[in-house]
Amino acid sequence: MYPDVSLFIDGKWSKGSSGKADKVLNPATGDPIGEVPHASKADLDHAIAAAEKAFRAWRQVSAFERYKIMRKAADLLRARADEIATVMTMEQGKPVAEAKLEIMNGGDLIDWFAEEGRRAYGRVIPARANGVYQLVIKEPVGPVAGFTPWNFPVNQAVRKISCALAAGCSIIVKGPENTPASCAALVRCFAEAGVPAGAVNLVFGVPGEISEYLIPSPVIRKVTFTGSVPVGKHLAMLAGKYMKRCTMELGGHSPAIVFEDADVDHAAKMLGTAKFRNAGQVCVSPTRLLVHESIYGKFVDRFVEVTKAVKVGSGLEADTKMGPLAHSRRIDAMESFVSDAVAKGAKIQTGGHRKGNKGFFFEPTVMTDVPLDAKIMNEEPFGPLAPIAPFKDFDSVVSEANRLPYGLAAYAFTKSAKTAAAVGSAFESGMVSINHFGLALPEVPFGGVKDSGYGSEGGTEALEAYLNTKFVSQVGL
Repeated sequence: MYPDVSLFIDGKWSKGSSGKADKVLNPATGDPIGEVPHASKADLDHAIAAAEKAFRAWRQVSAFERYKIMRKAADLLRARADEIATVMTMEQGKPVAEAKLEIMNGGDLIDWFAEEGRRAYGRVIPARANGVYQLVIKEPVGPVAGFTPWNFPVNQAVRKISCALAAGCSIIVKGPENTPASCAALVRCFAEAGVPAGAVNLVFGVPGEISEYLIPSPVIRKVTFTGSVPVGKHLAMLAGKYMKRCTMELGGHSPAIVFEDADVDHAAKMLGTAKFRNAGQVCVSPTRLLVHESIYGKFVDRFVEVTKAVKVGSGLEADTKMGPLAHSRRIDAMESFVSDAVAKGAKIQTGGHRKGNKGFFFEPTVMTDVPLDAKIMNEEPFGPLAPIAPFKDFDSVVSEANRLPYGLAAYAFTKSAKTAAAVGSAFESGMVSINHFGLALPEVPFGGVKDSGYGSEGGTEALEAYLNTKFVSQVGL
């Protein structure tokens, strides 16, 4: 059964004061399975007041005590992984095995930031005169407004909540309306672990209305957002108007270069697995496959084989490798990308169509001979589409890899240490992974450059964004 979804404000679950709600759909069927309530302005005022009050108390809790509460939340999340994974698959569509992996990784993220909170060290700066103490102190920035997406409803929310709590901040999370129940289940773990009322609040509603109400509030001191570039730019502009600190983890269009000396079979398998994970609805998904002309034909043949082997179906079926897209808007986007590419000369090697007439399924798709002016070569597809293009030399492929304003993730496959070092340096990207997919671990930075945003959602860099640096110079009298 799909759970009843509520807002969570000041330690209490409620339907909100407006009575408004939206339907939650199962993307495998297109049928309603539940409702998500909308927070009114009165509810948001309640959450703001609760976050302000809780911040004053939570910041006084020692880092060691915060650590213990957070570790308990991680244990609760892991213990409920099977239950939450089923709910996530019902509302988001990804295979249940992928959903469970996301939840278990969420537990690791909580543990990591709980530990890092104990190591938010300041320092002592040697003074120029005797008797002077120059101290650098790290303090929590204050109440946070966090905006999280539907593609990873636990993993994106857990990064924001964990960073805030570990630093001593409170947080209001605007959760994803398409996938609210798994996000609510995460918040419940924190609440039941002993996080005080108001330190974590969860609201849903019309995203634009909530962001434009929360961000200007003088109580909110930091904004963190994961989502599209246009929305991120708007929120960053709004936050800048009110001098709010920001972390922006935005979209990408990740190049994946396969050099002439690469292991073709290995590259095709790795790229196929990464491309069709979560039906391609991943901000760091490889989206432009650039293959050296000497191995282009061989790679295309192997990649098509890998693609055809991907079983598409309900994420609740054990042998499913790719579930449906999250909602009907993604189907419309995929059809638009494909028709535009074909009209401009692209060839469909496999896929290219909606699958069935029930739910939001789309075939894993491989396209070749895609011209650079095709929409898919310039806009983030966020779906199971893989355009493959040949290249001749290092300089030309690097130029293409860096052509777009995105700069989130980039990949390369090569047996040459020299080439690996050169391309790693040449990529204009916040994250680079060579010969494997080594991104998104709790202990490593996660973020982009250029239009893909700024700041980090992982590693020690993520926690720094939730801390103010205070300098104290003191002379003993």
